Amino acid sequence: MELKSRIEAVLFVTGKAVTIEEISKILETDEQEIESAMLDLIYDYSSRDGALEIDDENGYIIQVKEEFSDITDKLCPVDISNAALKTLSVIALKELKKEPVRQSELKELRGANAYDHIKELIAKGLISRYKDKNGRSFNLKTTPKFLEYFKIKGNAEILSKMDNERLSELLELKK
Repeated sequence: MELKSRIEAVLFVTGKAVTIEEISKILETDEQEIESAMLDLIYDYSSRDGALEIDDENGYIIQVKEEFSDITDKLCPVDISNAALKTLSVIALKELKKEPVRQSELKELRGANAYDHIKELIAKGLISRYKDKNGRSFNLKTTPKFLEYFKIKGNAEILSKMDNERLSELLELKK
């Protein structure tokens, strides 16, 4: 069995960035051999007109090229940063309590970076915002995509029936 194929199998199965050292241990092969075969494999991927590439920024990983993100966004769950996830949990929990979630209040609770989290969550379709009654601030609320992302079956009424503990578990805040 060719070493490049074995490395490719490791990259495919792990689904996360792995180092030459880690691959060497998994395949019980010399690191220099792994590095040489990895360079060949990277060249193979970059020379063909496919949708996959090997990224080597923080270790090696097989991933879909950025130009295919329109397809992957439709098929794969959205990645959410931990900070944005915590901001999302505040929005969902306040919504659960039937309290309006003002963008300005969220900034006080989560800090100045909350605005970046809000932009990220809106871009990913997990929340929406609308002007409050007085038109001075934005209110935030979760979207149907939020329910879908966290596999909350049904509609928004289910969210209102959930208790805080269950929602916290879904948002992986409770360890």
